[in-house]
Amino acid sequence: MKKAERFAAFIHYFKEKQPNAETELEYSSPFQLLIAVILSAQCTDKRVNLITPALFRDFPTPEILAQATFEDVFPYIRSCSYPNNKTKHLIGMANMIVADFNSEVPEDLIDLQKLPGVGRKTANVVANVIFHQATMPVDTHVFRVAKRLGLAMQKCKTPLEVEKQLVRYIPKDYLGKAHHWLILHGRYVCLARKPKCEQCQLKDICRYYEKNKKVLA
Repeated sequence: MKKAERFAAFIHYFKEKQPNAETELEYSSPFQLLIAVILSAQCTDKRVNLITPALFRDFPTPEILAQATFEDVFPYIRSCSYPNNKTKHLIGMANMIVADFNSEVPEDLIDLQKLPGVGRKTANVVANVIFHQATMPVDTHVFRVAKRLGLAMQKCKTPLEVEKQLVRYIPKDYLGKAHHWLILHGRYVCLARKPKCEQCQLKDICRYYEKNKKVLA
């Protein structure tokens, strides 16, 4: 199967099965999503969604969070991974948004990546979900599933390499949804340690299954 055909089959399947795929992080503003995505690094969305209601309630704006101390914020996120660093990142992020961006989450990818705790993936998520830009955030799920399916080459070693492959072949109109398609497929079907190949309806286009189907049968 040619790469273009594989991408076409991937898009066709999810257009039919998950036409309205979206993030599972819970938020009600760009600022809240930014916080949630920062917290989600190496942490599950489920855990983040347990943490954020109280955090959003008590620190609803960049101005209020910017005035907080480490001791103020840490108890809210102590059950999250890397709470020390993330506490510092959240306070630093809020301070920069207030000082440099008029208390508004910036739309520009370069500006987003200036914020503490915001790398390329986080910036791409915010640009994609909030500002509807044609970006492809690559987290561990996207990285794994794209390579297993054959949407990205096995020799890709970094998220940026996978991102470039996906952006090249997925039409801009579908980049936003394709990000969520890959995440959800990786979260619930194409698991890291033991993918549920027997349940997967993408076996016909999957390079991993083609290579391992005798073992998996």
